[in-house]
Amino acid sequence: MALSQSELIRLLESLRSTDGIELIRAIAERMVQELIEAEATAQIGTEWNEHTPTRANIRNGHREKVLTTLAGDLDLEIPKVRTGSFFPSLLERRRRIDQALYAVIMEAYVHGVSTRSVDDLVKALGGDSGISKSEVSRICAALDEPLTAFRTRPLGHARFPYVYLDARYCKARVNHQIVSRAVVVATGITEDGNREVLGLMVGDSESEMFWKEFLRSLRERGLSGVRLVVTDQHLGLVAAVRKVMLGAAWQRCRVHFLRNAFNVIDRDSGELVAATIRTIFTQPTAELVRTQLDTVADMLGQKFPKVKAMLLEAQEDLTAFADFPPRGWKKIQSTNPLERINREIKRRTDVVQVFPNDDALLRLVTAVLFEMHDEWIAFPRRYLPEGSMDELYPELPESAPALPNTPNTTSR
Repeated sequence: MALSQSELIRLLESLRSTDGIELIRAIAERMVQELIEAEATAQIGTEWNEHTPTRANIRNGHREKVLTTLAGDLDLEIPKVRTGSFFPSLLERRRRIDQALYAVIMEAYVHGVSTRSVDDLVKALGGDSGISKSEVSRICAALDEPLTAFRTRPLGHARFPYVYLDARYCKARVNHQIVSRAVVVATGITEDGNREVLGLMVGDSESEMFWKEFLRSLRERGLSGVRLVVTDQHLGLVAAVRKVMLGAAWQRCRVHFLRNAFNVIDRDSGELVAATIRTIFTQPTAELVRTQLDTVADMLGQKFPKVKAMLLEAQEDLTAFADFPPRGWKKIQSTNPLERINREIKRRTDVVQVFPNDDALLRLVTAVLFEMHDEWIAFPRRYLPEGSMDELYPELPESAPALPNTPNTTSR
């Protein structure tokens, strides 16, 4: 829809009277509106008040819509049509993450969070107009069904030899008090070398009972073929892995181990100790890996006896990766594959700071993981090289015997 000469003059005069930021907003608003009208004209087949034999529909007024951008809120008008519906492709509907954030914001307001705090949240998202209660209800209704389906989907479509578990903490209101809530996340690598998000749960703490409930839920959904579980050394988590993930070995995250070692040495010695311990994980064979651990323990024991004791105590758990195909060693020595996920969860949850309840927290984190999972599936990229896991399933039954450092005599 081209502007007439008089309309262009009026637009120019209005722009002259605005400041720099408002000028950018006004130009963006007009440009987006013109693009919307042009797309509507292309779909309908005619301009306003134009009657042609090729007309595919009839215009029926407009409906208002506010588009939030970095230039400010754009007040737009979406053309309505007599038959069917029209929505401009330029205004892609909000992603699940953004929908979840908006739902959390309004839910916080409903649960008594101050108006000022809600306004701060909206501004943190780059919006000035906020969101209506009816829109939040619509968002929540549209979100909860697919997010729940994703969180509870069957996992029997593939075997997952490697599983990573970790938790991070967020603040939420429980019984009118702000408390720390554990958000536990599981990801896995399929036997084809691709990654998937397996599940998540929100709860009181990382107790053994809590982790057992989570791991059993994964089993019930069809998780199978697990040969190695990679985690930190949280006692409740380790105990749950040994009792529920029968047939799987446990790899203690080497990154978390180094952090624990730093707690028993002086700061100036940290880099030396870390560099020495890292040599354990660069050896080419399983035998050399374990030999190097003994060597490193003896070397460090002269000055850092506590580090030596830690290494010897964790010897089997730190070197569990060495029982698996060497081409994948770097990826199964730590929970680093979860780092990007944790950073994205932190970035999104920091916007809210305190969630009104567990459901709001679960909704947002699920939306974050859903988007990542979709990205991994839509644009598959092998996390482990092809053929690197061929040795993991040499005609073993599903109830494979436990690997060396995980007894399988404990009943579920």
